[in-house]
Amino acid sequence: MKAFGALVARDLRLALRQGADAAMAVLFFVLAVALFPFGVGPEANVLARIAPGVLWVMALLAALLSLDRMFLQDHEDGSLELIVLSPVPLALVVLAKALAHWLLAGLPLVVAAPLLAVLLQLPAEGFSTLIGAMLLGTPVLSLVGAVGAALTLGARRGGVLIALLVLPLYVPALIFGAAAVEASLSGASVRPHLLLLGALLAAALPLCPLAGAAALRQAAE
Repeated sequence: MKAFGALVARDLRLALRQGADAAMAVLFFVLAVALFPFGVGPEANVLARIAPGVLWVMALLAALLSLDRMFLQDHEDGSLELIVLSPVPLALVVLAKALAHWLLAGLPLVVAAPLLAVLLQLPAEGFSTLIGAMLLGTPVLSLVGAVGAALTLGARRGGVLIALLVLPLYVPALIFGAAAVEASLSGASVRPHLLLLGALLAAALPLCPLAGAAALRQAAE
């Protein structure tokens, strides 16, 4: 656990030294969502109807922006080979990278989402469900994204390849996350959708680090 904490702290320090990169995801999220009222008009009913889907789609795209950098710096400076040869399980390294990515790119999206929901005229009764769904769903985005980043490490146009690999796997989180908010607005039970998001997270926590570790070993060879 000390090694895990050290890896997370190291990635956070490196990212915070590059302040613009750390803020890029949340800035994109804010600016992209803010464009929708200009595009579809200021009607409150229209904005409220599309708000859950807009917030989740923009969150998926914002999470993609920094995925290609998750392992790239370690690969370029030779740190990846040392990490692979270290006694720390490689799956734990992938999990630490995913956690650092979520703290830098996922958690700020969760914080910004309610503020942008106000801009999109989302009723107040949907706010708690939106936050809960994003707290369950955004870690899935980072975990699945870690696998995509490991698979495309060292490839040309890795950012495009990550999007092609990862976006189809993001669809379940998008569906259940948006459906949970819509259910809360319509008065239906949100429990099934949140449970499904929790199941996705429970499946991704053990499987994605193992898959990412296998991809990193192949990339290091």
